[in-house]
Amino acid sequence: MDIIGELFSDETSLALSDTEKYIYYRPSKRVNLKIKPGDPVVEGTIAYKALKTKQKVSEYIDRDIFGVPYYGMAVPYETNGEITGCVTAIFPTLTNAMSVVTINSEDSWVPVPFSDILYIEAKNRKTFINSLNITGTHKNTLNEFDYFLPRDRFIRCHRSYIININHIKQIYPDTHSTFILKMSDDTSIPVSQTHSSYFRKLLGF
Repeated sequence: MDIIGELFSDETSLALSDTEKYIYYRPSKRVNLKIKPGDPVVEGTIAYKALKTKQKVSEYIDRDIFGVPYYGMAVPYETNGEITGCVTAIFPTLTNAMSVVTINSEDSWVPVPFSDILYIEAKNRKTFINSLNITGTHKNTLNEFDYFLPRDRFIRCHRSYIININHIKQIYPDTHSTFILKMSDDTSIPVSQTHSSYFRKLLGF
């Protein structure tokens, strides 16, 4: 696990559990769930969900479980065909109370509510936040936004785009099983082949 930890940044915590309790934990500089070897894997955690569903799980977990919110990815592993444990990567996220993104627009900073964001675009080595009333830049990358934006609202649909599903006006089929999204401001955004299957499953069509 220490060697695997070298593949992640110092901001990522790692946990290893069997089917009932944690047996290894490496906290990060940014997020520490204060797990101790021997602590039980309790209901509501990302590890519990992965063990229960017997498949990879990645989602935002609020502060109710460990006292701090986090974005986690957990993968169960098998021994002789049976699920015997789980490996979990824990990433820092904004607090649950945070519901705005503060963008840089001209000579000022403007807090924009999540609900007003139409889409986020990576272009020319910058990250652009496009909202109902204003467009500006942000220092975070798309991958960083992918960690903390609410998963029930925002979807990564392309390597260059994260969209707010509440602002999709129409979905059009495109070549090779991909899609084109028409947003509420009439912008057309592609859904790449890499993301199309997940996107279609998530929206149920």
